[in-house]
Amino acid sequence: MSVVDRIELWFVTVPLPAPFSPAWIPGNTRSRYAFNLIRLVTDDGVEGWSAFPTSGRERAGLGDPLADLFLGRDPTDMALVHERLKILAIGGNRNWWVEPAFWDIKAKLAGVPLYRLLGGTDERLRLYASSGEVMQPAARVDEAEARLAEGFDTLKVRVHDFDERVDVAAIEHIARAMDGRMRIAVDCNQAFRLTQFADAPRWDLARATRFADAAADAGLAWVEEPLFMEWFDEMAALTARSRVPIAGGELHTAGWPELRTMVEKRCYHVFQADAMWAGGVKECLQVARLCRELGLGFTAHSWSTGIGFMVNAHVMAASGFAAELPFEYPLSPPGWTPEARDAVLAAPWRHRDGWLDMPQQPGLGVEIDRQALQRLGVCFFRADRAARVWMPEVLSQVRWSSNKGEGR
Repeated sequence: MSVVDRIELWFVTVPLPAPFSPAWIPGNTRSRYAFNLIRLVTDDGVEGWSAFPTSGRERAGLGDPLADLFLGRDPTDMALVHERLKILAIGGNRNWWVEPAFWDIKAKLAGVPLYRLLGGTDERLRLYASSGEVMQPAARVDEAEARLAEGFDTLKVRVHDFDERVDVAAIEHIARAMDGRMRIAVDCNQAFRLTQFADAPRWDLARATRFADAAADAGLAWVEEPLFMEWFDEMAALTARSRVPIAGGELHTAGWPELRTMVEKRCYHVFQADAMWAGGVKECLQVARLCRELGLGFTAHSWSTGIGFMVNAHVMAASGFAAELPFEYPLSPPGWTPEARDAVLAAPWRHRDGWLDMPQQPGLGVEIDRQALQRLGVCFFRADRAARVWMPEVLSQVRWSSNKGEGR
């Protein structure tokens, strides 16, 4: 039996090719983004990788608990992995993003791609282009035309204005401009409020209902997260009456127990759980199975890192929904590009005419560019079964600013 013999934690910062202003964080413009990366190594040399966005040094103390919980343990025992990640959560740290590193090892030991280990047979995923910024009408149309020319048949745009008339006008304009040549979806980013840099609008059920009606009249493909993530009853009421599909569920960090309740209450027509936040690979697939049983849809969220994107691609390929619903492909140039998102990978995950070919190597199919990792990252914790080294002096030397231009 293989056991976890070594754990490494890295802090990585990646410069972006151009400023990027994410719609979900008003007042924030990024010139770079940061993430934590974990590397697990078994006693027989098999590696498992995962990575997750970070605001700064908030996971500096994660190494010792991970070492206590997992060194010397069987990395393929997913029940144990989940039990121990929940022990960590009891202490106030939900770190589902760590779980895919164990799946990476388990699939490598089995000699198959992860999605096949999980029962998936779909070797290609149809994609939708997921834009990340609020844009002026002309720029939004230019973006849609560019994505259409690249082979995408669906584009998700963003709205986030205090004036609902501005948001309605935005979706009506892009729908008219594309005139049926491309499906348009819209993300309202109302499920969570990230207001550290600027205030954000808060929709109520009445506003969400009016917006959904406008989206239905405009022929949109779906409306994503138009209400706060804890308002289960309001979500269910909106979904029951909406003439356009309502989607959401990406960042529910309680995982399966919370999402099961939401699925059973039919809070959305389509659930978009993300394995990096919402229960790991194991619990996201539980959500997908329950969606199938209850006649609802599922398509994984994927906006995080290059590794997180591929983790969720494996979830989607194993979900049973790949032939029915498209999978999210984050793309918002010139700031957010595959090259930046996947900067520590040997090659970026690229689409072909709006489709993603699933990797056929064992595990996640992730190949780390070791030179890029050394250049862009610092290892701040390293442990094996004989010793562990925490390097606070390394983190103290990391250039980091909480200014608007350098946030997560």
